[in-house]
Amino acid sequence: MEKFAFYKYSGHGNDFVIVDNWDGLVPEKDMGKIAKLMCRPKFGIGADGAVFIIPGPDEVDFAWRFFNADGSEADMCGNASRCAAHLANTIGIAPAEMSFKTKAGIVEAEVNDRQVKVHLPKIGRPEGAALVEVEGVSLTYHRLNVGVPHAVAWVEDLDNLNVFKVGRAVRRHPAFAPEGSNINFAKVLGPGKLALRTYERGVEDETLACGTGAVATAMLAAAQGLVTETTITCRTKGGDELTVSYEGPADGPDKVFMEGKVRYLFSGQVEADLFLK
Repeated sequence: MEKFAFYKYSGHGNDFVIVDNWDGLVPEKDMGKIAKLMCRPKFGIGADGAVFIIPGPDEVDFAWRFFNADGSEADMCGNASRCAAHLANTIGIAPAEMSFKTKAGIVEAEVNDRQVKVHLPKIGRPEGAALVEVEGVSLTYHRLNVGVPHAVAWVEDLDNLNVFKVGRAVRRHPAFAPEGSNINFAKVLGPGKLALRTYERGVEDETLACGTGAVATAMLAAAQGLVTETTITCRTKGGDELTVSYEGPADGPDKVFMEGKVRYLFSGQVEADLFLK
């Protein structure tokens, strides 16, 4: 494998390695394996996921392939979409108002300095609920697909919940078979404010923020009437806030947006040693 450049980004503590693969230096068949190696802490760059920016069809500015830290491919990632949009604009691939193709559909984005707003592909409706008891914790999980599957449980003592232990057990529960689910634990703080913590599938750990998790939680809260405002602030584990807004009916919105700041941390070059066992 030849050397190639990478960019390290963070979206509220949800961090990613992004590769400008416009020239196809990284073969598509190897992307999952390389993503896993890059995302490894201590032996790699370290990240929750990896993005490869590639040429897209004529109607968009670019396309991407997104991989979780374990090398599995995901159709969508909210915070990664904001980070990828920022990089694409920074290096001249796309204008400040752009669109790009994901496996979940076309994402539209607006970049304003570090603030990035994305218009997500159409999301699914709440699909019902499942009562699950694991690790001595019994909660009702409401399912919603926002490009990737999510389940949301409302809890009172969010700060003291062992998200890693409970989320890890619920994530592969038969109620969410066969593909499993991202698991969100959330609390309503006001008519337009939520707090949430997320165990992410593919990362297999709690992350400091999850963009699609914020969207799933906000839209479920809206559909259930737990929040009444159409712009909803979501406080993440890392302490930062993501903003989710929507147009149309709460239980089947016409448009859903997510907005927040991104951090461009550093760039570098992947060397051959990354691929050593």
